[in-house]
Amino acid sequence: MHRIAAMSLVIVGAFVVLPVAVLSGQNPASSPFKVHPSTQEPGRLVTLSKLQQWEKELSNWGRWGKDDERGLLNLITPEKTKQALGLVKEGTTVTLQINPIKKTGSDTGGFGENVHRMWRIEPDTGEVRSAIDVIQLSLHDGLNSHLDALCHYQGPVGRKPGEPTVAYNGVPFNLTAAGCQKSAADRMGPGYITRGVLVDMPLMKKVKWLESSTPIYVEDLEAWEKFAGIRIGAGDALLIRGGRWAKRAADGPWAYGQGGAGLHASVLPWLRARDVSLLASDAVNDVQPSGVQGIGRPVHQLTQVNMGLPIVDNAYLEDAAGEAERLKRWEFMFTLHIFQIKGGTAAPFNALATF
Repeated sequence: MHRIAAMSLVIVGAFVVLPVAVLSGQNPASSPFKVHPSTQEPGRLVTLSKLQQWEKELSNWGRWGKDDERGLLNLITPEKTKQALGLVKEGTTVTLQINPIKKTGSDTGGFGENVHRMWRIEPDTGEVRSAIDVIQLSLHDGLNSHLDALCHYQGPVGRKPGEPTVAYNGVPFNLTAAGCQKSAADRMGPGYITRGVLVDMPLMKKVKWLESSTPIYVEDLEAWEKFAGIRIGAGDALLIRGGRWAKRAADGPWAYGQGGAGLHASVLPWLRARDVSLLASDAVNDVQPSGVQGIGRPVHQLTQVNMGLPIVDNAYLEDAAGEAERLKRWEFMFTLHIFQIKGGTAAPFNALATF
């Protein structure tokens, strides 16, 4: 089953930010990648009916009032921020954003290349009067780190044609040519400082990277907590490294959006119980293929629509992983500024980890 998601193309220039929303189905109808066998085992198999049950059981609708548009970001309180400041010991900072790559490849998602154009060149002389440029990014592209707005996905899961759609907090899906009218990028707050927790799956499993379509389960996350000596909790920014960028550097691009390591849908109740405020990965968060019949990205859908959990796709976690391993410390101060794109279905992501 294809799902329809709200997308943004953002053109950033010296004077203008222009959001444009379109409707698209990200996943192709067929894929050369196979469902990981473990996702079909009894006790792990997640069905459409189970997801429909979780839509109600894991819901945060109304938790912060009927007009809330920030979801679990509400748990990043002033006290949580002050606690995060105490995690700065070394004073070293690394970015969590991949630099936009000006080329196409099998991992772009088919949204086209990023464009960088220079302006203000005199046509008669060829001289530059002043330096001005325009950068065009397709935010949901597979090569751009981006923060999904809570309006990016809609429910209910397994929706039948003609059935009404809803976004986070139960509001009717409200996408127009001007963007999302509710729960857009500019409604998520200006930015946040909280505790960041890095889960480095390849490090724990003693591999360079997780192979394509490797699922991450609750037992993996809890094994990591023991490995790192930490507990993931309310208000945290949870960053999960599968090693996508390390694999890409070694082997070249591949269609990771069809065959990538990531969270299995069975992790959803655990995420809700831990009350993390933000979820990020170096791929698309969902293991691909998902292993859930007919539902391509159940983690995306239930986190955003039902739980109000913002997620980040394509984060760059290699530098943070290196610094964390050097220090043997996988918690840090996480600093996020949210680019205020009016009606935007996503925002460029360039958070910082400070150790």
